[in-house]
Formats: sequence, C-alpha cells, structure tokens
Amino acid sequence: METKSSQVQPTLYDSDYHLWILKTVKQLESRDFNSVDWNNLIDEVRDLSRREKRRMQSLLTLLIEHLLKSTYWESEKPTNLAHWQAEITNFRKQIKRELKASPSLNTYLKEIFIECYQDAREIAARRSQLPLTTFPVEPITNLETILNENWFPI
Repeated sequence: METKSSQVQPTLYDSDYHLWILKTVKQLESRDFNSVDWNNLIDEVRDLSRREKRRMQSLLTLLIEHLLKSTYWESEKPTNLAHWQAEITNFRKQIKRELKASPSLNTYLKEIFIECYQDAREIAARRSQLPLTTFPVEPITNLETILNENWFPI
C-alpha cells in the first residue's frame, strides 16, 4: 500500500532566509516580478515598521529608566551618575537619529510615552530594589523635555 507524503516542502523563505533575500533582490532588480514571493515580501516590509516602533519603544523606556535612576537612586548616585548620564545622552542621540530618518515616528513616541514611563518606572524599581513608590506615578516631565539633550534632572 502506497502512502502519499503529506509533508509540505519548506519554501526558500523558510529554509534559508538570507538566500531568499538575495534572490528576491535579484528578482526585483531584474524586474522579474512574476517570480517574486510577494506574500513573504509584503510581510517583511510590514515588519520593518514594527521593528522601528519596537526599537523606539525600547530606547524611550531605557532613556526614562536612566533618568529615573539618576534622579531617585540616591545611594548609587556617587558611583553611577556619570554612567547614567552617558547612557541618557546615548539613548537621546539614538532616538534623535531614528526621528531624523523617520520623522513620522515622533507621533508614535507621543502615543507610547505614558506606557514607556510606567515600564521604565517598574524596571528602575526592580534594578534599584527600591520601592515602586520611590518613583512618581506621573512622568517627571514631558516628552519634549525628556528628549532635550541639554536637560538632566537635578
């Protein structure tokens, strides 16, 4: 008795992502549009936006976390303040570069600001092992000030 194999052969996208990219680029460059794996290409392009948003969310959360630690973690200030301020500067510069390349992400930052602040507050509390109540529930300042490269909390 013969049995038919019900296994589906993996596509190039599934079996060798890097090769799939190279092949897709060649197909696009040569205008071989009939051979392009459109479904996966559309998914990949859509995912680029999601990745940019996740990166911005991560950078903003890290920035706020370091601002909170530098403001409220008194016992570590003498040892870590310079490091925290360097990290704050680094995250601001990265956000500034991202916004220069994709200005429309500025609207997204405004949308996620409160969520990022709350996440950063929780992370700062865990890292410092200080009570969550050490860090204000309401943001310490507005988004514009947080992104200002010349502003550091006292």
